[in-house]
Amino acid sequence: MKSLAKDTAIYGISSIVGKFLNWLLVPLYTYVLASPADYGVVTNLYSWTALLLVILTYGMETGYFRFANKHLDEADSVYSTSLFSVGSTSLFFAMLVVIFSNPIARGMGYAEHPEYISMLAVAVAIDAFASIPFAYLRFKKRPVQFATLKMVYVVLNIIFNIFFLIVCPWLMKHFPASVNWFYNPDYGVGYVFVSNIISTVLQTLILLPFVTVKKYSFNSKLLKEILAYSLPLLILGIAGIMNQTLDKILFPFLLPGEYGASQLGIYGATSKIALVMLMFTQAFRYAYEPFIFAQNKDKDSLKSYADAMKYFIIFSLIIFLGMVLYIDIFKLIIKETYWVGLNVVPIVLFSFIFQGIYFNLSLWYKLTDKTMYGAWFSMLGTVIIVVGNILLVPQFSYMGSAWAAFTCYFVIMLVSYYFGQKYMPIKYELKRIGIYALLALVIFFINNYLSTPYLLLNYLMKTIILVIFAAYILKKENLWEAIKNRIKIFRL
Repeated sequence: MKSLAKDTAIYGISSIVGKFLNWLLVPLYTYVLASPADYGVVTNLYSWTALLLVILTYGMETGYFRFANKHLDEADSVYSTSLFSVGSTSLFFAMLVVIFSNPIARGMGYAEHPEYISMLAVAVAIDAFASIPFAYLRFKKRPVQFATLKMVYVVLNIIFNIFFLIVCPWLMKHFPASVNWFYNPDYGVGYVFVSNIISTVLQTLILLPFVTVKKYSFNSKLLKEILAYSLPLLILGIAGIMNQTLDKILFPFLLPGEYGASQLGIYGATSKIALVMLMFTQAFRYAYEPFIFAQNKDKDSLKSYADAMKYFIIFSLIIFLGMVLYIDIFKLIIKETYWVGLNVVPIVLFSFIFQGIYFNLSLWYKLTDKTMYGAWFSMLGTVIIVVGNILLVPQFSYMGSAWAAFTCYFVIMLVSYYFGQKYMPIKYELKRIGIYALLALVIFFINNYLSTPYLLLNYLMKTIILVIFAAYILKKENLWEAIKNRIKIFRL
């Protein structure tokens, strides 16, 4: 368990730090790119990338883990077979997209820049191929190398983005001869994708020496077994990622043209503000998944699961209030032209809360081996996302997308709770959780009318309200004594 906890911390911290550093690219894009429409291109194409990566790996990471552990004496063969399979399909995909990049670009509305499509296709193909070596590092219990190499991409991507979007324009203005042989000041958003593909290639080249096996071999019979196991996971993976990205993929088709791209850029940028909540949910997931399996044999496990749910919601509500009360500070990470979309932030925040609660509830079908329910719930969410966007986006733009996502996670959360109580009843403290949520909503609505001509006074009132809310929860949960004891121990 100590080993598991250490590995979980390393994987978790690297993931959260990586997401945070990528989050810092948002202000760079919004302040440097010419218009929200440019950021709309980034939002749309990176959403496609996330979906394509799931398709191109088609559950082979999990399949590799399953069969490498099942056939330890043939682990090298499992690795090389998996690598050959994913590598072949990724290469075929990249070649196909590059050859037909022009018609694909026209169909997606990027006829003037088919190279965007080619660059992203090559980058996602390389990422898919690299997923197997990264899985190999996890199988060999090398979390430090895994985390370091993941961070290499993030750091390189930030460096190249700063170079192309800030350094090169400055050099072009003051020392044009130093960069005009390769830099085009009119290419703009295209350098986001250039930075991505360079970083991806370099990361993969650095990764390869870390992954060596005694003997590479291809076993067609073994591949059939792995595919039979892995392909059903593809359905679950596609449904899951579509719930997160499908609204941004559909948006240009539902609201086409420059106006639609601009609206998508505003939605993408303002949604990024809410990623603080998603980072907290991600951190919780890394800790909670090992926890539920470790606690499963404990006689008080159901009480532990109920407490975990309660405290997750408490911290989520505090983060929610912290962000909406101080939205005037958080909004500074994006350019003023994007502020018109700030109304979407509370909706997205609650969508992430529902998503986190849904993950909490997923323990029942994981522990009762009814994982097919997870697939059904994800597919239900996908249907809601598609229908919601088709009905709402043409009339309400990105607010329609936000409400569709809100509805998706709210519905699958309720459905999962209903079936969970049927197959694995857990006595969640619904009344107390409901009171906390209601108080948070009341504070949120009061905040909309809490304004004076004095900025410092506004922040003082908001802070007092947030402190009162937190103090009330601490008192209701009898946590004051625990905090005092911790302080005494710290002083000693």
